[in-house]
Amino acid sequence: MEQQRDRSRQHTDVFTTGLTARVELTVTVADTAQALGSGDVPVLGTPRALALAEAATVAATATRMPPDMTTVGTRVELEHRAPTPIGRTVVAAARLSQVDGRRLVFDVLLTDGETTIAEGVVERLLVDRQRFVARATGVA
Repeated sequence: MEQQRDRSRQHTDVFTTGLTARVELTVTVADTAQALGSGDVPVLGTPRALALAEAATVAATATRMPPDMTTVGTRVELEHRAPTPIGRTVVAAARLSQVDGRRLVFDVLLTDGETTIAEGVVERLLVDRQRFVARATGVA
């Protein structure tokens, strides 16, 4: 087990602050608060906004991710500030702002044109993919 932790630690030097990525989503009925059960209005639901923010953080590390590793979300702080109706395009941008061992901290910003619709912080942890899945499924 310690050997696997050491392997996770040895990969932390591949991530440096400043890594960025952006992903886009055109809001559909399936993305709304009504469809997701997080409200009763036909606008982008907060759970979908959060998923989009997380997708941007994953994209920011994708090109440098060692093949046996992945990141998992551990903490999120997201302020959903403005509604986005069906048909509008949301852009989620993530910037790696802090690397603390295996802990990666991202600043995230979601916009609809010039309007900031959400912003916050997403923390992810670098883990050994196989070990993580084995623990999650009770195979470890």
